[in-house]
Amino acid sequence: MKTAMALAAVAALGVCGAAQAQDYQPKAKGSLILNVRATGVSPAGDDPIVTAAGAASGLKAHVEDDIMPTLGLTYFLTDNIAVEAIAGTTQHEVRAQGPGVDVAVHETWVLPPVVSLQYHFAPQAKVSPYVGAGVNYMIFYSGENKNGFDVDIDDGFGLALQAGVDVALKDRWQLNVDVKKVFFETDASVNGGAMKSEVTLDPWVISAGIGYRF
Repeated sequence: MKTAMALAAVAALGVCGAAQAQDYQPKAKGSLILNVRATGVSPAGDDPIVTAAGAASGLKAHVEDDIMPTLGLTYFLTDNIAVEAIAGTTQHEVRAQGPGVDVAVHETWVLPPVVSLQYHFAPQAKVSPYVGAGVNYMIFYSGENKNGFDVDIDDGFGLALQAGVDVALKDRWQLNVDVKKVFFETDASVNGGAMKSEVTLDPWVISAGIGYRF
């Protein structure tokens, strides 16, 4: 979470400086915007690992943060309403933690595409905030087991809330800062079900980058 917050802080400085830019083209119905961003994904969960019978193991499943480049494509259905799809992938280490224990059990890539419907409050303004809501589908792939553990993580759907701001630069360029909260729970099975965990990932997805309006 610290790396994601640092990313947002740097982007905010850029937003403040960009507010003085001139000669921009406002957003409107039919606008298509491609955003290239740096994105930090920070899962929330530290969930208990239990035995197949449900007995406490004293361990929790912890998922590490990651930062990767992502792409976002936004199309304006009206002057104020737009639909956005984002694509990108991050890599996360899963650790089992408890009293005197902190061991890596799995490393996985995650593809969490999000499609959201947005409302832009001031599309004609240089500084244009928006909010949105949508759905995502978490896909876990290319997993690598660690330290003798065999971990299986289920894919599934989640919901997302979003807030962000576009800051117009010269001509068709813009800066973008975007924050999403994704609500997603999954089941993880360890060593063929000998242990398991209901993992509440609920990641913050914090992005900053530059966009071009077609």
